[in-house]
Amino acid sequence: MAGKRDTRTNDAPNGPRHVAIIMDGNGRWAQARGRPRLFGHHAGARRVREIVTACPDLGVEYLTIFAFSTENWKRTQTEVAGLMSLFRRYIMKEMQDFVKENVRVRFIGDRPRLDAKLRALMDEAEQMTSHCTGTNLTIALNYGGRDEVSRATRRLAEDVASGRLKPQDVDEETLPKYLDTYVLPDPDLVIRTSGEARISNFLLWQSAYAEYEFIDTLWPDFTKDVFTELLKGYGARDRRFGAVLA
Repeated sequence: MAGKRDTRTNDAPNGPRHVAIIMDGNGRWAQARGRPRLFGHHAGARRVREIVTACPDLGVEYLTIFAFSTENWKRTQTEVAGLMSLFRRYIMKEMQDFVKENVRVRFIGDRPRLDAKLRALMDEAEQMTSHCTGTNLTIALNYGGRDEVSRATRRLAEDVASGRLKPQDVDEETLPKYLDTYVLPDPDLVIRTSGEARISNFLLWQSAYAEYEFIDTLWPDFTKDVFTELLKGYGARDRRFGAVLA
């Protein structure tokens, strides 16, 4: 798993290196304006660009966003189809700019259920930005924390069964190597917008020691200024990781 060495060179040494965001409230934002839910999802997609662009100045090296969960398939067929179309257009529209802005893009989640065209675009986006050394943007697409741990455990069990891994060598450092996020540091701060106070099956293993912020702001209204204030609040917290500070 990636090391936790702090490589920031800006003026925010106490800020979070990795921020994960549950982007909630797009549908309610649209409905409050008398518009269909997909209108809110499009507004939310535009908001992502502002937050990604803000990360370097704010000292955030890794940004992980929850775009579509394994549970979101339960939504109406119209909304799901609209979201899949939005993801395809978003990737095609944004990738060239992300390359110019030195943003490394990765996707996590269970890909086989996604359509072939979307999977191809995801692969292309990862390849196009693989050389980028700036902000690391990870998009969770058809992602669920329990599903991720289940898939990781299955691969680990296969390695034990084949003799590639000894049972006695399995410990809490082993499983993370099989997770979708194996190349990423664990999140320091998890933000959920829209007033809901639950984590919705997001980065369950990785967020064991993350700080959480549950805010009322709907995702399309989540600005750089809101983001900045949350990061300042994080910097004021004591991070003890189970220890008692003198």
